[in-house]
Amino acid sequence: MVAPRSVLSKFIQRVGEANLNKIIEEKVVNLLNRHHVRNIDAVFDASFIKAWSTRDPLDNQIGYSDMEARVGRAGRTFGLGYKLHLSIDSKTMLPLACTFAWANQNEQKHSLNMLEKTKLLKRSAARLRSVIADSQYSDSKLKNAVDKTVIPYRANQKRDVKGLLRVDRKFRTYGSNE
Repeated sequence: MVAPRSVLSKFIQRVGEANLNKIIEEKVVNLLNRHHVRNIDAVFDASFIKAWSTRDPLDNQIGYSDMEARVGRAGRTFGLGYKLHLSIDSKTMLPLACTFAWANQNEQKHSLNMLEKTKLLKRSAARLRSVIADSQYSDSKLKNAVDKTVIPYRANQKRDVKGLLRVDRKFRTYGSNE
């Protein structure tokens, strides 16, 4: 049974955001232990969430009834809303961590935050083996924080930088032979 949105929002208000995050993290750790997951390949990606608002007539970049909403990329167009950044296990499809941000913020800004939230694996027997993400998460700090990353170059990055993979429009790859 799926609870309606009003029940969920009341639950979040009563429990509080911090306590809800602790509950979710505890459930994720229990599921990882139950499935005997030892090595995790985390996949990072962001998804656009449309705001239930129109653009402000005085400032076209923010929402009118939802002042928190911002204009950002929604696929090939622009939309008013938010971005949900997710980290999931590639094998079990279990969500490991999430971050909610304005739509106009780049994924690179949230990459280290997502990595820190994914570190909840220390409470289970699992370890983070690699991070897989699209080119928007391409950040040298993220690549240095993890043993193995599979993140393509951005179009404006140098070729042949150690540990980076570049994929062009015709799906030709450049980088290490691994």
